[in-house]
Amino acid sequence: MNQTTHISAADDTICLTTAQAIVRWMANQYIEINGEEQRVFGGGFGIFGHGNVSCLGEALHDHREELPLYRGQNEQSMGFAAAAYTKYHLRQRIMFCTASAGPGTSNLVTSAALAHANRLPMFLLCGDAFMTRLPDPVLQQIENFNDPTFGVNDAFKPVTRYWDRICHPAQIIQSLPNALATMLDPADCGPAFLGLPQDVQGWTYDYPAAMFDRKVHRIRCQAPDAAEVADAAEILATAERPMIIAGGGVQYSGAVEELTKFAEDRGIPVVETIAGRANLLNDHPLNTGPLGVTGSNSANAVAEKADVILAVGTRLQDFTTGSWTAFDKAAKIVTVNVGRHDAAKHLSTPVVGDAKLGLNALATATKGYKTPGSWTEFAQSERKSWDAYVAENVSHGNRPNSYAQAIGVVNELCDPADRVVAAAGGLPAEVTANWRTLKGGTVDVEFGFSCMGYEIAGGWGARIAQAEGEQDQDTIVFTGDGSYMLMNSDIYSSVLSQKKMIVLVLDNGGFAVINKLQNNTGNESFNNLIADCPTIPQPFAVDFEAHARSMGAIAETVANPAELGEAFKRAKAADKTYVICMQVDPYEGWTTEGHTWWEVGTPHITENDKVRAAHVDWESSRSKQRKGV
Repeated sequence: MNQTTHISAADDTICLTTAQAIVRWMANQYIEINGEEQRVFGGGFGIFGHGNVSCLGEALHDHREELPLYRGQNEQSMGFAAAAYTKYHLRQRIMFCTASAGPGTSNLVTSAALAHANRLPMFLLCGDAFMTRLPDPVLQQIENFNDPTFGVNDAFKPVTRYWDRICHPAQIIQSLPNALATMLDPADCGPAFLGLPQDVQGWTYDYPAAMFDRKVHRIRCQAPDAAEVADAAEILATAERPMIIAGGGVQYSGAVEELTKFAEDRGIPVVETIAGRANLLNDHPLNTGPLGVTGSNSANAVAEKADVILAVGTRLQDFTTGSWTAFDKAAKIVTVNVGRHDAAKHLSTPVVGDAKLGLNALATATKGYKTPGSWTEFAQSERKSWDAYVAENVSHGNRPNSYAQAIGVVNELCDPADRVVAAAGGLPAEVTANWRTLKGGTVDVEFGFSCMGYEIAGGWGARIAQAEGEQDQDTIVFTGDGSYMLMNSDIYSSVLSQKKMIVLVLDNGGFAVINKLQNNTGNESFNNLIADCPTIPQPFAVDFEAHARSMGAIAETVANPAELGEAFKRAKAADKTYVICMQVDPYEGWTTEGHTWWEVGTPHITENDKVRAAHVDWESSRSKQRKGV
């Protein structure tokens, strides 16, 4: 017990500072997972400054065993690590992030946006200016001349699910349970933010002792409405060419087994979203492949002909739907989703509720239904052709190095339980299309926000989570040179905390995937590849190996996929973070098959003939676009 704490037997209260009360409360929140009780908060990531070190830092020190605090190198990367941590734990366990007032806090805005877009909970405890305003303006304070209450922390309002500024110690009696309820709500989960003015952090209050009792939480499983299930079942019963879209929500609901059985009993082909990769294993006969812009010929061929689409646990992002050109306009969509906003998209027939309960209810309501065998066989034939394409695409011989080849090498040599992490640039598409799932729930491709810099930081967060479990396998990070340059300092974090990662740095000399998009829309290469930047007189390559070594990692550079395979074996055998660098061709070796149309803005008027032609070609596919709400 902190020395400043005193308990009043008369009214059963405990006198604590605001900061002490927040931390003590967090340490006593538990969650039941598979019959076992664990702390909701696995710990946190923190960088201290004048806005959080003296009060919140003091409280965290006294609970450093219950709530281990990982020292970050960058607030934004701390948030990415927290997002990857909770994604690994299927949103059942959470990390907090604490940052000082000013730039430390504003650095977390991007992380909050990533968590918000991906529906991931994280708890942000950020410093703020003094509530009394007596010392104003203080160091790093943003002054709004017409509204003194308006500051940096208000920037979090659009990118968090719960936001509060603690103006008095008593507020947290209400705010803390509300924040956690939001973070654990399957339909509304996302980041929660508390602004903590520097003086209020240290103010005391006589809190009710019951506030700090051990509290066990459970994730709510919302049953679907019977009438909605009946409507959906009526549509499914008429399907001649049904298809299931399996999203990330299938894993969060723990509904993989239910989805698999539902599909198997009816012979329905299953396609996966980017977030839903690793719902089904690669060799499952109904796994028809990834869908959409970064998808597969097999999944997209099935989607184009499907007459009924059952979308489970997906927000139907444009990369999944091909900007709504992937489906026949007459196809009927049934959506099972715990979020009513997602369930009602594009005139879908909604089944609002937990994916597991929703699938079980639909299974009962559609008992006896069987997909025509010719349709199932068509899907399986398409998948067989796609498998042959991937096998050729990842093979290496007398051709330029590519992302796909690197993915194939790692896929061949990794342990089935190893976790793969990728994010922005070309690698999300290449991993989604070419990775062959060996074990469920082992792929983290962050494409909700497609955020550069997530890769290494997310790998660190995933590794922290992975090391907590019984299966202590490797975390494998795929990153391009662009994302590496943006954010790499958690290589150092992983070495310091002894949380080994294997990082593959695939260097294509700049932002090659955007250069590809630039060229595909008729534009000349400009300001993406280092070689095409007019403000760079003498381009040169970064020595990524030396840089990684300087942060304490083992590192080596390889010349080709064959050498990569040998290096990967050494990385698997190593006992600390291992970085493997390989140059890949910025123009050749991209996965060229499996893409649907994707809507991007192109100039309607231009003097450039190639840009004009690309615009006309791009717009030619718009007639396929499904209109909806």
